[in-house]
Amino acid sequence: MAVKLTTNDDDLDEAHDINVTPFIDVILVLLIIFMVAAPLATVDINVDLPASTAQPSPRPDKPIFVTIKPDLTLTVGETQVPQDALAGALDAASGGDKNQRIFLRGDKSIAYGSVMDMMNLLRKAGYLKIALVGLDAGQAAPSAPASSAP
Repeated sequence: MAVKLTTNDDDLDEAHDINVTPFIDVILVLLIIFMVAAPLATVDINVDLPASTAQPSPRPDKPIFVTIKPDLTLTVGETQVPQDALAGALDAASGGDKNQRIFLRGDKSIAYGSVMDMMNLLRKAGYLKIALVGLDAGQAAPSAPASSAP
């Protein structure tokens, strides 16, 4: 009869499972950081634009204004013209110079599509330099062009 003199009751069995609780805690913290940081990164892009040294283009002595009235009638200068005669009226006003800038004015009550149709008519007539005329915030009369298309 054999007797075992030493007992190892305080030895723990090895656990072969991975403790994933710290891993889940780290993943949740990273998820919260990305959820907060991602919208902040895409809302505003700060760009320091270079300054332009170009001089503003001078306004011609006798500008050619094409005006679209609220009832969609057209005038070249002060003369009312139908849409199909616009190219001829512009050729007469510009002396056939297709490189001359055309200043396009439109009543603010007309639809954007009407302005686009007019720009298409001007391009079809061969006038590619079109300036859109607007009002300055403190003025009540048309001012220099607000923007232009090349």
